[in-house]
Amino acid sequence: MQTDIDPRSLIGRKAFDKNGTKIGTVDEVYLDDATGEPEWAAVRTGIFSRDAFVPLEPSDLVDEALHVPYDRKLIRDAPDFGVGRHLSPEQELQLYHHYRLDIPAPDPAPGSDAAPADTEFGRVAGAED
Repeated sequence: MQTDIDPRSLIGRKAFDKNGTKIGTVDEVYLDDATGEPEWAAVRTGIFSRDAFVPLEPSDLVDEALHVPYDRKLIRDAPDFGVGRHLSPEQELQLYHHYRLDIPAPDPAPGSDAAPADTEFGRVAGAED
């Protein structure tokens, strides 16, 4: 996904699966606390439904809509962690496994041979903000 897009501008955009089927509306965007890069979007999948987390990479922003390269069923079956709080490292790992994504290697801390502690993901803003 384009990294020069303000993550707040994704809130309220329609989201579509790999087949072009609407899956919902972006409700919240979650940033990696260490890098500040947008990593996940919570997509409201229906009025009486829940938010499903989708990876922003390798998703694309096309014609003012988020296009996620996964099938609607896989997205709807994603783990449900609720919204409005940080994603823990364990929750993030569950999402990586669910979408069969490669787990990124942590960057070493500057001036150190040791890798940093697990990173949590904080939300940027939600539709209710």
